[in-house]
Amino acid sequence: MRFDGNSLTKCTLAEWRGCMPQIKDAVRLDRFDPGPISYVGFGKDEPPRLIVGIDTEAEFEWGQPFSRTKISVASVSEQYRAQDIFDRYRIIPTYLVDYAVADDDVAVGVLSDFQRSGRCEIGAHLNPWLNPPFEETLDRFHSYPYNLPAGLEAKKLEHLTATIAERFGHNPRVYRAGRYGIGPDTGGILADLGYCVDMSVMPHTVFSEDGGPDFRGLDHRPFRFGPKKCLLEIPASCGYTGWLAIVGGSVFPLLSSRAGMRIHGPGISARFRALERIRLTPEGVSFAELRRLTKSLYRIGCRVFSLTYHSPSLAPGNTPYVRNEEELSGFLWTIEQYCRYFVNEFGGKASTPIEEFHYVFKAR
Repeated sequence: MRFDGNSLTKCTLAEWRGCMPQIKDAVRLDRFDPGPISYVGFGKDEPPRLIVGIDTEAEFEWGQPFSRTKISVASVSEQYRAQDIFDRYRIIPTYLVDYAVADDDVAVGVLSDFQRSGRCEIGAHLNPWLNPPFEETLDRFHSYPYNLPAGLEAKKLEHLTATIAERFGHNPRVYRAGRYGIGPDTGGILADLGYCVDMSVMPHTVFSEDGGPDFRGLDHRPFRFGPKKCLLEIPASCGYTGWLAIVGGSVFPLLSSRAGMRIHGPGISARFRALERIRLTPEGVSFAELRRLTKSLYRIGCRVFSLTYHSPSLAPGNTPYVRNEEELSGFLWTIEQYCRYFVNEFGGKASTPIEEFHYVFKAR
């Protein structure tokens, strides 16, 4: 193969070896490095805890160019559908709101009603293309916050934090980067703004195709990071199930490579229950899969489970996961079944990101 900066073409083995330094220098390395960290250990006898973090954001057309003018947050008014389920199981979700939501009177009213009655917590979610100041190019690359200049990432987060504080009456302390776009500067920015918890890491997942981070090498374990390790990272719950789960980090990248996809590697391995990578979300994931993932993660020591989804999924037609009323019913059924299973059968209990922060930093 021959490397020309954009593509690889056939060449001899000797030429390939000669190309390697060019490839190493030219390919952007996006493996997320949080800097010095301390993993949080949990005892085997500790009960599993479930936290819910909802990306509460404007509706936009998935897979389409980003826009600053097509802004609607109407789906926030539909959040009661899932909130009622959480209430039944005494689960207090964290709504991670973006600027479009925080700037809308109706959306703020809906979430403030939940908040005043102690039924939810409010955090922050930075979607750069909707969040002032607008100094970056409007494209997919800059939709990941960490691809912004550090100063601009900080200014956008400062503006978002101040807006949430003004609209909801207190500074947010929990954060998730839009599109999971956390980077090397994010921890310092969050610490300066008074945040305690980040929820941006999606373990075993690569978003590098359009400039996103690479989270390979990180798993379910919460860890302390940032200046003086003052922040708690609670990763999204994503892991492997099946009889190859123990080597999933090595095998799944091969199955999901271009060559593996040509032979439908992930689908075949899932069909034979050899290896599946599953996220703890009702979006495109069945209750049976969620249960398998929960059991698998618990066996390897996971005690903090993080259920996530996007708020627009509560209104049909906004996301690929809920396109009509029938799919909405199935979506809500999955949430209900999982909450019931976790609390009533699995022996778990509800928690929040801030509760986990206090537990970690007071216990250690």
